[in-house]
Amino acid sequence: MRNKFSRKIDSYKNETGLKPVVNRIIIFKGEYFMKEKVVLAYSGGLDTSIIIPWLKENYDLDVIAVCVNVGQGDDMDYVKTKAIKSGASKIYVEDVKEEFVVDYLYKAIKSEALYEQDYMLGTSFARPLMAKKLVEIAHKEQAKYICHGCTGKGNDQVRFEVGVKAQDPTIKIIAPWRIWDIKSREDAIDYAKKVGVEVPVTKKKIYSVDKNLWHVSHEGGDLEDLKNEHKEDMYFMVTPPEKAKDEPTYLEIYFEKGAPVKINGEFLNPVDIIDKLNTIGGENGIGIADIIENRLVGMKSRGIYETPAGTLLYAAHKKLESVTLDKYTYQYKKLVSAQYGELVYNGLWFTALREAIDAFVDKTQENVTGTVKLKLYKGNIKPCS
Repeated sequence: MRNKFSRKIDSYKNETGLKPVVNRIIIFKGEYFMKEKVVLAYSGGLDTSIIIPWLKENYDLDVIAVCVNVGQGDDMDYVKTKAIKSGASKIYVEDVKEEFVVDYLYKAIKSEALYEQDYMLGTSFARPLMAKKLVEIAHKEQAKYICHGCTGKGNDQVRFEVGVKAQDPTIKIIAPWRIWDIKSREDAIDYAKKVGVEVPVTKKKIYSVDKNLWHVSHEGGDLEDLKNEHKEDMYFMVTPPEKAKDEPTYLEIYFEKGAPVKINGEFLNPVDIIDKLNTIGGENGIGIADIIENRLVGMKSRGIYETPAGTLLYAAHKKLESVTLDKYTYQYKKLVSAQYGELVYNGLWFTALREAIDAFVDKTQENVTGTVKLKLYKGNIKPCS
């Protein structure tokens, strides 16, 4: 007897053009027929860890995992091993940290883009780069499908799918969270145990965490009850302000045409600049935000964000820009920055408007060159010179 879940799967297969699973390997007159391929956006976290066995159980597809390294700090050898043990036939690990900083985060700094005045868009800026790499590998592997582990209630499903379709409208998307009968992270943990996949969360530690060079975000669990104060032991990068150093730290950041190039007089490569500022900001309690945001899918969510380097860079850049821009350009750029943040948050990176705003911002940065000195103390930033 067929159950409701089976009928739902078959319905989705018809929509995507997938055929029901009959055999793992199809043999006809002594010949092997290659299975069609799906490229999976893989992190090694809870969602993508269980998607590999789920895809193999429900679709006749060759699963190719792709982990895009934007500085999430994971052990990539472990991620590779785990993907293969979970059932992927191949895994790509794409180290794009420098590209992430230069082509995405520097645009964030120059534009001072924020969403709803508070969110520094750490996840939002990473997604278009990840979508770009997924499409590149799908083309290389001649894969017709791309799969992601984003929930049906979140923003990332839109960011990934719009990003993929903007580059190749013919690629078909598989979104398990919109079709399977797993309804919660607790259900996902139970499924992982059932299929023997190790996952990095427990029912007691249930937060959804996204990490990259720019930030760490924490969502879900007890954060969804607004009566709950968030717990400081969740922090990865930032020391709680009241436990930070008792002496102030002085920091100098040198910008060249709006981009940071030196820290305390030392030239550093782009990735090292972000790493160093994360360390300095983190040990001084800088960069914690507890935000209620309006998701693009129409609901509100609460997130705890750690963005120490970004908070320092925005503060310093804002001070320098206030000196170098004329009144009307400065005021108009504030409007443009808000629009830019809205575009990035809503997954509209691959648009003419985003490119046009970047061109405007680059023009405004021609004279944004100089050194800003900041005083840091227990979560506070004071521009000194």
